[in-house]
Amino acid sequence: MAKFKIIAEYLHFLGSHKKWWLLPIVIILMALGLLIVLTQGSALAPFIYTIF
Repeated sequence: MAKFKIIAEYLHFLGSHKKWWLLPIVIILMALGLLIVLTQGSALAPFIYTIF
């Protein structure tokens, strides 16, 4: 339940400070982090790390 509170507080921050441009950046960073975590033990790992 605490995770949802953090997300709600973050969205409230974005709305109150008019920082909506930060939302796509955070989503992309989270997606890239998830991609790295999910491919860590697979044969695709060397190819994912060469992208960065």
